[in-house]
Amino acid sequence: MGRSHGQSRESNDMTETTVFQHILLSVEEHVATLTLNRPKVLNAASPAMMRELIRAMDVIETPASAVRTLLITGAGRAFCAGVDLKPGQTGDEQTRSENEGQRDGGDLLEYYFHPFIRRLRGLEVPIVVAVNGAAVGVGTSIALMGDTILCARSAYFLHAFRNLGLVPDGGTTWLLPRLVGRARAMELSLLGERLPAEAALEWGMVNRVHDDDVLITEALAVARRLAQGPTRALGLTRRLYWESGSNSHEEQLDLERRFQCLACETDDFREGIAAFLEKRPPRFEGR
Repeated sequence: MGRSHGQSRESNDMTETTVFQHILLSVEEHVATLTLNRPKVLNAASPAMMRELIRAMDVIETPASAVRTLLITGAGRAFCAGVDLKPGQTGDEQTRSENEGQRDGGDLLEYYFHPFIRRLRGLEVPIVVAVNGAAVGVGTSIALMGDTILCARSAYFLHAFRNLGLVPDGGTTWLLPRLVGRARAMELSLLGERLPAEAALEWGMVNRVHDDDVLITEALAVARRLAQGPTRALGLTRRLYWESGSNSHEEQLDLERRFQCLACETDDFREGIAAFLEKRPPRFEGR
């Protein structure tokens, strides 16, 4: 049975209240679904939303949650319309105060946006992203943190920073050149034009494009498949690919050896070998 984290949460060890106003979190079949939930403003990201996303990560990474895959999507017709330029409209007094007191965009990144990006990077389970609509600015940054990215056919990406006289952030200047090459990354950032889902697929920026009405069904199918896999090995695989961007070939060989030793110590490795020898599907338990 799934657990929803919209208003409160009870764990096996203690009773803990977790109030979410701008996101939704549910856990079912070892899949945590994290939904950006401000559809009236196209899920624009405010400091309040980012604080809640960090708190949601605390829940997801708690061993008692038994989460083995994270699925991220948006409510309504957008994934995320970028940073909320009018956070005072949310009715969140703390957000309004923060917005008035922090004019420095670097502070907003350091205290609200980059911590969430770093938590996604360090997560020890796979991440699936279902881009259900517009992914603008930091919405693109969040979407590209997925290990598997699925898009609705109507979705698009827009690196809109230049339209506001800003530079790209959220790690996209590191990710985009590695995904689509320097020339295309420059085009997205300097021209600030929409990139439709089909073009993003052609560029190798996302994995799959689906009709809008089946996107979440398809994304959940991928997430559940990953949740049934050898979780620790998949987490180590995530780390290998993240580290490969800055490692030399020799350093990567050394890291693969180290991580393979760790994978060989897991129960799932022993189950995988047993299943292979017995000619049956493996039953991984994420240990």
